[in-house]
Amino acid sequence: MSSTDRLRRYISDECGSCGQEDVDEWLAELQELDAAASGPAVDSDVELLSALSNETRYKIVRMLHAADDELCVCELSPLLDVSDSAISHALSKLTDAGLVTRRKEGKWRMYRATPRATSILVALDGSRGLSAPAHD
Repeated sequence: MSSTDRLRRYISDECGSCGQEDVDEWLAELQELDAAASGPAVDSDVELLSALSNETRYKIVRMLHAADDELCVCELSPLLDVSDSAISHALSKLTDAGLVTRRKEGKWRMYRATPRATSILVALDGSRGLSAPAHD
């Protein structure tokens, strides 16, 4: 069975009949959707979402955002029930994803939430309680 056979059956159900031209036209529209959903931002967005998909990393971003200032690892450590190594790994992943910045101050590393992290958290906060639209 070709990948378009199922599409052809769907189009027939929707339109009552279908020819190869209908399938080609519908497929072209679907390919435009695919192109709109793809692109260079996808990898960055997936990395960001992956970075937030862990509770420790998510809490770190939330704490840095709430602090509205830099925090040192030594300030995060007592609040998280994970090893210092796990915190360092989490901060590295968050930095790579563009959610936190890091700078060295003497022997200390200071971290801060980025504007991108703030935007994501504001969007998440705003989305709570919103119901999904009904579909037919």
